[in-house]
Amino acid sequence: MKKLIIILFILPLTLFSQQDKTELQKEARRLVREGNELYNQLKFADAEVAYKKALENDPNYEIAAYNLGNSLAQQNRNKEAIAEYEKVVKTTKDKMTRAQTMHNIGNSYYQDKDFQNAVESYKNSLRANPKDDETRYNLALAQKMLNDQNQNQDQNQDQNQDKKDDQNKENQDDQKQDENQDKKEGDDEQDNQDKKDGDDKQDENKENPEKDKKDDNQQPKPQPGKLSPQQVEQLLEAMNNEEKKTQEKMNAKKERGKKIKQEKDW
Repeated sequence: MKKLIIILFILPLTLFSQQDKTELQKEARRLVREGNELYNQLKFADAEVAYKKALENDPNYEIAAYNLGNSLAQQNRNKEAIAEYEKVVKTTKDKMTRAQTMHNIGNSYYQDKDFQNAVESYKNSLRANPKDDETRYNLALAQKMLNDQNQNQDQNQDQNQDKKDDQNKENQDDQKQDENQDKKEGDDEQDNQDKKDGDDKQDENKENPEKDKKDDNQQPKPQPGKLSPQQVEQLLEAMNNEEKKTQEKMNAKKERGKKIKQEKDW
């Protein structure tokens, strides 16, 4: 008896769920039509609300998701639009729907200047529909923009590298200038110290005159290769003595050679 009750209870519930699901799908379709009218009136925010309500009633409603993506794209909310478009791409089995959706994804990436993903999206669209000339045109345009973007990035990198090199050179020059300045300051400090030491020595001499007198009385030490004043004096004295002896010898010779007058015997 208990099992029979369960069966009787489940069967009406199943019938009710199927009926409720049909009603929800109908409401979803109605909301999509409402959203389309608002979209055509360029009321994209209001259309967005209607499409979202439709998806609440039927989450698998492919058209509602696709149109929601369109309403978001019209509001320049491209990342949100791409998310809705990708739901359609994952669920649809129709090649034309896939091609149109990938085309719109490419447009959204293009608007965000993400040209790399735009190129890939347009290519995927053409794989589903190779005869779409509009997609082919957009692909060529996105490829051109991608090439220009890459060239600009390369130029910016080169410029940044040049700026970095210039900055490094400037830093090296500044460092060298600082080192020279430090060296100059060190030399100036040493000169000042030497001058100070000299001034201190003069002051010390003034304060100790006896020390200066004592230093003056001290005989200077002879330098290698030079004669002291005492040695010079001794040498001159020796030379004078030698010259004197030589002169005496010369005079003696003269005396021996002189004629002696004989005195006459008168």
